[in-house]
Parts: sequence; C-alpha cells; structure tokens
Amino acid sequence: MLEEQIGKDYIEAMKSKDGVRSSTLSFLRAQLKNVKIDQRLEKLSDADAIAVIKKQIKQRQDSISQYEQGGRQDLAEKEKKELDILKSYLPQEMSAEQVSAVIETVIQEVGAKSVKEMGIVMKGVLAKVGGQADSKLVSELVKKRLTT
Repeated sequence: MLEEQIGKDYIEAMKSKDGVRSSTLSFLRAQLKNVKIDQRLEKLSDADAIAVIKKQIKQRQDSISQYEQGGRQDLAEKEKKELDILKSYLPQEMSAEQVSAVIETVIQEVGAKSVKEMGIVMKGVLAKVGGQADSKLVSELVKKRLTT
C-alpha cells in the first residue's frame, strides 16, 4: 500500500540524513494521518492517499509561482525539490493523446455537443482516468474539443 511505502521511505530518508526528503515525507505522513482521523479509518486506500498527495502537489505548485513572483528563488527551489518527491508517489500520468482518446469516448457515450455539457464530460473523463491525468489538462482538452 502507498501509505506503508511512504512510511518506509521516510525511515530510510531519516537514516540517510536526507533532510528535504525526510521533512517532506514527515509532513505528508501527518496529512495522511489527519485524513485517517477525520474519516475514522484504520488504513487509507491508495486512492485516498493519492488525493492527499495531489493536494500537497497543488500547494507546492502555488507556492513555487508565488515565490518566483516574489523573487525568492531559493524558496522556489526548495518547493520544487519537495514537488519532485511528492510526484514520485503518483501513478504514471497519461499522455495528452491518451487523455484525448478517453475524452472522445466519453463525448460519444454522453452525446455531448457543446461547452454547456462540459461538466458531464469532465465527470466521465475523470472517473475513467482515475487520477492518472492532471485535471487542469483534462479541462483544457475537453474545452478545446467541445468548442470545435
């Protein structure tokens, strides 16, 4: 399970004195534990763990852009390192071509004709790709496809 792997990697990072990796995984473990407490779960499913990781990735991406705008390249670099560590726990992402193929399938299944039906298409596509595609990319591709 993903949660167990993160725990093992955290211990390994502590033993090897990898400061950035151990602090990133420590914070991630705390977030996973918070979700377990909130939902009163004994163990998290991989899907729940991936949702937490994606949330952390989004926060890092926002921080990077803010630090770069503020001229704090040192902090942006630290966030980028943490971002790479977090991304290593996500499943392999689908390519834009693969996502486009799923979008075509869903559009045909639901019979979508215009941008007004974007929500229905998005829901179907995100259900099929199951966290293997960036939702921002999916949104852009669906919108592009429905406007043509």
